[in-house]
Amino acid sequence: MSNPIESDFNKAVARVKNSNKSLPPDTMLKLYALYKIATKNQENPSGDKPLISAFKANALFQAKHMSIETAMLEYIAIVAKEAF
Repeated sequence: MSNPIESDFNKAVARVKNSNKSLPPDTMLKLYALYKIATKNQENPSGDKPLISAFKANALFQAKHMSIETAMLEYIAIVAKEAF
C-alpha cells in the first residue's frame, strides 16, 4: 500500500509541473529545495548560470535539516496555498 503523504506529494509535484502559474522567486526556490529533499536528491545544483545555482544551493542548505516527510508536507502545503 502506498504512503498517502507520498501520494499527495506526487500529485502536488504534478500540479506544479503542469502549471503555467508564475510564482515569486523565493517560493520557487523553497519548492526546489523541498523537492530535492523529498526525493533524496540533495546534490549541489549545477548549471550555466552560477548566480541561480548559488541561490538554489542556498535554499537547499537552509532546508537540509528537514526530514523527507516534513519536506513533502511543506511542499504540499505551499502548493495548496498557491492554489495550483
